[in-house]
Amino acid sequence: MSIWIHRRPEAEVDAESAAATGPLAGLRLAVKDNVDVAGIPTTAGCPEFAYTPERDAAAVAALRAAGAVVTGKTNLDQFATGLVGTRSPYGPVPDVRRPEYVSGGSSSGSAVAVASAAADIAIGTDTAGSGRVPAAFQGIVGIKPTVGVVSAAGVVPACRSYDCVTIFARDLSTANRAMSALATGATGRPWPADTPLAAPPEPVVAVFDSLPELDEPNLRAFEAVVSALREQGARVVTVDPEPFLAAARLLYGGALVAERYSAVGTFVDAHPEAVDPTVRAIIQGARDLPAHRLVSDLAELERLRAAAMAALADADVLLTPTAPSQPTIAEVAADPVGANSRVGTYTNFCNLFDLCAVAVPAGTAGEAQFGVTVFARAFADAVALDVAARIPNGGNELEDPIERAWPLDVAAVQELVVFGAHLRGQPLERQLTELGARWAGSVQTAPRYRLGALDTVPPKPAVTRVPDGEIGVAVAGERWLLSPAALGRFLAALPAPMQLGAVELADGTWHTGFTCDGAAAAVAKDISEYGGWKAARAAGAIG
Repeated sequence: MSIWIHRRPEAEVDAESAAATGPLAGLRLAVKDNVDVAGIPTTAGCPEFAYTPERDAAAVAALRAAGAVVTGKTNLDQFATGLVGTRSPYGPVPDVRRPEYVSGGSSSGSAVAVASAAADIAIGTDTAGSGRVPAAFQGIVGIKPTVGVVSAAGVVPACRSYDCVTIFARDLSTANRAMSALATGATGRPWPADTPLAAPPEPVVAVFDSLPELDEPNLRAFEAVVSALREQGARVVTVDPEPFLAAARLLYGGALVAERYSAVGTFVDAHPEAVDPTVRAIIQGARDLPAHRLVSDLAELERLRAAAMAALADADVLLTPTAPSQPTIAEVAADPVGANSRVGTYTNFCNLFDLCAVAVPAGTAGEAQFGVTVFARAFADAVALDVAARIPNGGNELEDPIERAWPLDVAAVQELVVFGAHLRGQPLERQLTELGARWAGSVQTAPRYRLGALDTVPPKPAVTRVPDGEIGVAVAGERWLLSPAALGRFLAALPAPMQLGAVELADGTWHTGFTCDGAAAAVAKDISEYGGWKAARAAGAIG
């Protein structure tokens, strides 16, 4: 199979894997060949374009620093122009299971390397869906982060304003770990103070009220996913797809394609015979576009984005099929532009609207792999990840539902330890989940506290530290993570006599948690003997 453009000797890879340390130690990393690896030629799928970089791209350096080992450079649609994986002088990359079908592109080799277990993780890039379409066709996971949060330094640009570095893996947990290392080590666009850190327990999921180009097997598979999410408690709403699909058409049918000419147009003009005919036509077709048309299309894009975001105003995520169907290699050869456009029906709008996305497998549609994509607003990457983890398909869920979502390693995070009505399953939990807070596990205080129940509606905890020499108890609580802005909003709404203070946990560390005004605590009902709020409620000690 034409997965590789350059593959490192197996003995070198094995030796590096044995010596590797870090959170990704020994994981085999495939790198799309428009991303620089020091000492290995970067071709972008065009041998005449090749150059040998002296340093790794920021993304490669980040994953290597975390212990991943580069196995080689992978094939792609030339200059990352395509969603099919056939536009390469190194040969088309076929589907790993059905070789008469396309693999999806442009990150074709990276996706097939992972699907075939030739690599554990892979770097792709995504402008119009290249980090998602091949994930769907190959039955693997593709994480496309918010535009710009991962540095694209050392990546041959396709459309500089919209290019994203992405991760492929066979399961969501591995992809999550790789994205954490990638985002931490290749930082780009800064994260805002109001970054949501989790999806709510019962998310609102938007779906399109019509699904053009979707064939019957894919439609049935998609409806099964939607039904499963409903059964899990998600609220499903419908939205008009037209603003999204109109923006998708602008990416190639409008003047935005001028960015592709800006990236490599001079080379294409000088070496036309070196470039795939379809790729050449797309890039050179943008050469003489008038500037006023680009300005007009950017204004139209803003109008469409406003309409789309208004439609999603009450939704946490948007869910779509990743692609409407999977064409054969012969079908793409017969209609290269039309077939490619159909594949991108539900992907092209994503980066234009500054959305993040997680593509996950969701079973099969007939004999084909079927995948869906969960989209969320910019910087709501943890929300998209959480909802994607609910998609029913063996092996793609997070291994541990409490696992630390990758944005928590790069966004600003505050913590809050709670003891009563804000515990999971208690009446005020929603005050945290509505702020995008993430549950981070159960904790217990040092045995230096008393726990009371205030006579409020609903009852609230009074946690106070006992003076030295007095007898206290260890109080059970929970730890939540919030953005700084969310914690600020929470504090602003916190009623007296509740307050926040430093609380000592059983391991001797101090954390921000709920405490209570001393005067109010003095008249609270003492429930310390139960060791925690839930135990006291179970015993009937709290109304």
